[in-house]
Formats: sequence, structure tokens, C-alpha cells
Amino acid sequence: MKFRFTNIVLALLIVVGFASCVPQKKMLFLKDAQMAAANLSKEYVNDRSINYRLQPGDNLYIRAINTIDAMSAAAINGETASRSQQLTNDASIYLNSYTVAEDGCIEMPLIGRIEVKNLTVEEATGRLQEEINKYVSQTMLIVKLSNFNLTLLGEVTRPGTYKVYQQQINLFEAVAMAGNVTSFAKNNEVKIIRQTDNGSEVVTVDLGQADILESPYYYLKPNDIIYVEPLKIKQWGFTTFPYSTVFSVVSLGVTLVTLVRTLNKTN
Repeated sequence: MKFRFTNIVLALLIVVGFASCVPQKKMLFLKDAQMAAANLSKEYVNDRSINYRLQPGDNLYIRAINTIDAMSAAAINGETASRSQQLTNDASIYLNSYTVAEDGCIEMPLIGRIEVKNLTVEEATGRLQEEINKYVSQTMLIVKLSNFNLTLLGEVTRPGTYKVYQQQINLFEAVAMAGNVTSFAKNNEVKIIRQTDNGSEVVTVDLGQADILESPYYYLKPNDIIYVEPLKIKQWGFTTFPYSTVFSVVSLGVTLVTLVRTLNKTN
């Protein structure tokens, strides 16, 4: 009887354990590409250009270089005649940037208000350069978007908002910034929330399939929000089966049953 009871308990615990463990296949990225890697190499075509178009509230860092007119360059760069401000942190970069107003324009010294809404950074650079050439000779403008923020939420190791100091970043690089996804991440249902002219767009991507590399959402845009959903199993599951704990509980249960049966026989 004791042997049968022990077997039943063990069987139930094993079934529960395997049901509550996270399958490895749910934790893999690019599963189909990994399976094919041993036999062939496949190229995934993706447009690397971001083509983000400026919107009200964006901040542009604009600096004039290579000019023979130092005073004009200082005015454009937001510098005083006596000293140059050092851009040492995010706050100083923000304070020395030009904000796109609600009407889509920025206001610069010498050239006044220039509309940049719905232009890419490259297009805005060209328009600003054309205008500045009318007033200052031998001047080259450097224009960068200074508020490229990404927010990662859900099943990532370090959720939060991250600043990106590069022209482009893909989905896997963003996940890596947050310390990778957790063991309970639902890789096949990752939400990307993106601002559009009409409001917010929500798309679902699958990190487990290699065709994500060809998706127009593989490369992220400024102010994107990435939400990694948790697996339902997280409510009561665990990533690795606690064998030592299970066997300790089983041993304790068997001991208690044996003790109770012994006491009953003696009585």
C-alpha cells in the first residue's frame, strides 16, 4: 500500500512539474532560422532606413561648423561670445536643442521660423542648410534628433525608458538594452506601440520566427513602446523543476503516512 501511495504521489508531482515548467521552445529567438542554420544560410532582406518624420515636441540638436563668421556660428550653437556651453548630460542637450513647435516650425537665430514637420532629419538638414546659406557663408550644419527614447515594459530584466544615441536600433538591440527577456516572456506576442499622425498604432510581432528580420517593425522608431507579455504559466509555474524540494516533500509525506499507519496498528 505504501509503495502504491508513493508511486501515485510521485506521478502527480511529475505531471504538475512538467506542466508548470516553461518549455524551452517558448524561450527561443528565431527558431526556424536556428533549425535551418545547420543545412543552409538564408538572407533576410530588410530596409534599414528609419525614415522617421519630425513631429511637434521633437528636439533637434543643431550645430554650425566650418564657418568664418564666429559670431553667427555662436548664435546658432546657443553659445555666448565669452564661453562655449559644454553638453555634458541629457538636460544640457535638451536645453541647447531646438523644439519643434505645434505648428511644425523651429525658430533659429538669423533665419527665423522654418517648418520641419513631416521631414526626415536628412530633409530638415537640407532645408536648414539652404536657408542658412542665404545669411552666412561657408557654414555647414550638423542636425541630429536629440530625443530618441525607447520604453520597454513587461517581461524584460530591466524595464524602463532608454535613450538611444545612434541613428537606428533594431528590436533585438532594444531587448538587449533591457537585459534580455525573462524566462516567462511570451516571445510570440510582443507588442510595439507606435505614435502616428492619427494616434497610437499597436502591432504584435513574433520574436521566435525569423521573418521578424524582414518586418517593417524590426527597426524601431523614436518613442516606440515595446511590451513583452508574460506567459500564463507565470501565475503558478517555475522555469526549472525543483527536484530536491519535490523529493523532500515526497519523503516527508511517506514518512508521515508510515508513522500514522504504525500508530494505528499499535492502537
